[in-house]
Amino acid sequence: MHTKLTLRMDEERIRRAKEEASRRGKSVSQMVGEFVDSLSSHKGQADGLPPITASLVGVLRGHEISQEDHKAHLQEKHA
Repeated sequence: MHTKLTLRMDEERIRRAKEEASRRGKSVSQMVGEFVDSLSSHKGQADGLPPITASLVGVLRGHEISQEDHKAHLQEKHA
């Protein structure tokens, strides 16, 4: 069930929110909802990490990545 929520913001912030939502292909409501969900989604798992870093926690779980693999990747990337 969806319920209407009214937010009061200055016009410039509203303009930026709409532009960002459009850029992401979402509505402002979706972005606000995702933000609220993100506040508690990674609790205990990545406390104290920036949001982007916290979202990457565990992404390589189960994969074997050696230092040599990482060095080869960096050499290829910066060659």
